[in-house]
Amino acid sequence: MRAGAVVLRPMRKDDSADWFATREGDAQWLRPWEATKPPGSLETVPGFAAMVSRNRRLARVPTMLPWLLAWDEGWPDHPSPRPERLPLIGQLTVSCITFGSAMSCSMGYWVGSRYAGRGVTPTAVAIAADYCFQVLRLHRIEICIRPENEKSLRVVSKLGLIEEGLRPRFLHIDGQWRDHRVFRLLSDDHPAGVLRSYLEDHVLPGSPLV
Repeated sequence: MRAGAVVLRPMRKDDSADWFATREGDAQWLRPWEATKPPGSLETVPGFAAMVSRNRRLARVPTMLPWLLAWDEGWPDHPSPRPERLPLIGQLTVSCITFGSAMSCSMGYWVGSRYAGRGVTPTAVAIAADYCFQVLRLHRIEICIRPENEKSLRVVSKLGLIEEGLRPRFLHIDGQWRDHRVFRLLSDDHPAGVLRSYLEDHVLPGSPLV
């Protein structure tokens, strides 16, 4: 899936080298917001190939949708016909997908420092939100953000998410249990589509995002 130069694609086992290189090159940028393993956790951390295999199984259900973010430098004059060859710049994961009476999910993301502030993340979130609402027919999307994460707070502001409150010590991040602010988006908040609303309100004509 794509909007202009922003591309969301499935994660592949042969993405391992690029994925680790991207994250290691931006380790200081990402570390304050990274999930960590809490003391006493019995969960084992899988290798990259095992993670991809697990994610594919969960995506078939689906209980999660793991996407990599890529950037097409050739857009719009020479767009790449091979999304898997595009530079990997981040990741967006839809998790905790629940059907039944809830019809809801959670969303998390990271993007490399070189592409921060260029509209990549809100564009990617909008693409994923439209997929969740229009294809999966979900009702609610939740995004939880640390109060100190100003860049991520700007993302949900641009997309019109509504704040619902604070979850104390919600996730283990960067070695400690951290409070998170909770934001939600409902399927009828943007009748014409989340991406369309974002592009109309925040993106100028001629931008690589359109």
